[in-house]
Amino acid sequence: MHKILRLAAAALLAFTPVVLPAAPAEPIVVTKGIRTNPTLFFSGVPGDEELTRQMRSFLGACGWFDLVNDPKAEYVLAGRREPGRVVMAMSMGGAPAGSWALPSSNPPRRAAQQMTDAIIQQTFKELKVKGFCSTKIAFCAETAKGVKNIYTCDIDGGNIEQITNFTALCVEPCWFPDGRSIGYSKYNRTGIDVLETRLSPKESRVLAAFRGINTGAAISPDGRNLAVILSPDHKVDLYIMPVGGRGLRRLTNGISVEASPCWSPDGSEIAFVSDETGSPRIHIVSADGRNRRVLRAIGADAVTPDWSGDGKIVYATRMNSGYTIAVYDLKTGENKRITEEPGVWESPAWAADNRQVVCKRSDGRRSALYVIDSWTGKTRLLVSTPYNLSMPAWSRAGSR
Repeated sequence: MHKILRLAAAALLAFTPVVLPAAPAEPIVVTKGIRTNPTLFFSGVPGDEELTRQMRSFLGACGWFDLVNDPKAEYVLAGRREPGRVVMAMSMGGAPAGSWALPSSNPPRRAAQQMTDAIIQQTFKELKVKGFCSTKIAFCAETAKGVKNIYTCDIDGGNIEQITNFTALCVEPCWFPDGRSIGYSKYNRTGIDVLETRLSPKESRVLAAFRGINTGAAISPDGRNLAVILSPDHKVDLYIMPVGGRGLRRLTNGISVEASPCWSPDGSEIAFVSDETGSPRIHIVSADGRNRRVLRAIGADAVTPDWSGDGKIVYATRMNSGYTIAVYDLKTGENKRITEEPGVWESPAWAADNRQVVCKRSDGRRSALYVIDSWTGKTRLLVSTPYNLSMPAWSRAGSR
């Protein structure tokens, strides 16, 4: 047992950036209202083109720096190879701002994720986004008529991996808190079931297969409970049940149709969509079924909510002839649209940094995945393929 623990500790150290002694500059203080990023110039890693390329990819995708080709940027980052390790050193205004090292044996892509994570963690200390660049995004890809499967990618859109392989519709992916499993709805000949697939090794099990529909699964923050939409009595309502266990708790009961549940960060409440008022609106209810209320949304037909770790709900809402993305801050009451760009924007999901949102955007011909910066409104293309992509879900930080 002690030998196993020592081996595990050695493996952990091999994949954890070591912060080297330095005289770091004061960390950036992020306050409400900031709408710009610090600029960063990355000179690369001499003699290592692949690590240089991967570092640029994750530094650009992380969303916390604006990469510029100007050595006079606010931050300057330079890499170098030393015997047995790779070192990244950052300066701010000529003063040391941090230094990190990893074993040179680490794969370039993984090393770039870990280095970028370490840089973000030290530069933006109060954000507590440890492990953000190592998170993943699950999504659906329609590869043939009537066939959708679940895939994952990294935050830069690379490293795409197929998770399910059914000749059926697999939709509405959701992450388990540990990042090792994905839940989803699978259509079959007799109805819709909720399944879980572990990423490694690939193993699947049924979580909900009651009479009627089983859909819209969302895993509680502690991983113990499943919020799910069921119709055992021909009413489409919201339920809670233990993951892998028995016992249902019904939270709604009426002729209205419910959909798209998501949990609050502390697991005490659930946001969901209901047409109780005549059109789709976002409702919030306590996990015990009490204190139900309607969220004041902009636009019409507010759908597919997702709850951030710092108390904001992002949702898609119909404005004019299409859908756009909006954010409601439950603490301040601020309610704003976060993209003005053309296209139909749907199915938003928060990143673990509580700032970026991944969603589907369609242009009338094909749909792709985009990331929106909720602070600046800037967007970036995440994944585009010959297939229609939809329903993205972002895993939590530190879950891998």
